[in-house]
Amino acid sequence: MKNSKTFLCILALFFVLISCGQKQQSSSTETSKPSEVMQVDDLLGNAEVLVGDTIVVDGVCTHICRHGGKKLFLMGSDDTKTIRVEAGGDIGSFSQETVNSIVEVKGVLMEQRIDEAYLVNWETKLADQTAEKHGDDESGCAAEQKAQNEKSADTEQERIDNFRERIAERNEKEGKNYLSFYFVEAVEYTIK
Repeated sequence: MKNSKTFLCILALFFVLISCGQKQQSSSTETSKPSEVMQVDDLLGNAEVLVGDTIVVDGVCTHICRHGGKKLFLMGSDDTKTIRVEAGGDIGSFSQETVNSIVEVKGVLMEQRIDEAYLVNWETKLADQTAEKHGDDESGCAAEQKAQNEKSADTEQERIDNFRERIAERNEKEGKNYLSFYFVEAVEYTIK
């Protein structure tokens, strides 16, 4: 009897140790940081399925917005493959020395949708003269326009009209009445 109780205690202890080890292993997998550094091209190609995920991406920083340094733009294989990165967390603003450097960014991939309601709101702010100013002229930030593959525009209203045209084309082709633009909300970055 004593041997069978000892055996059961040892067996129970064995199962507890095995079960604790499995719990520890699964929790460390859930909280581990992203292991693979993505290139901008790959990120943009898979963006739709990565929205909301913490990712690590690197590319060449082509521009930092002068109005507070809260946005930078990373270029991939060419200047048609660009993604906006916004300073989040404790970053505050990006250092100007980042421009023309290879930068690795860790953050959450976000989606910005531009639809008719967004455009109407933008027009209302323009009419009220409460629209946020970006860039050096009335057409807005050139780096942002490049990242969104926009046609050249001289005014913000022309940009709005171009967006409407693109939305109509997408709706006709894909049945989606909005445009998706992706950006990274950065929690940390490193100049390489």
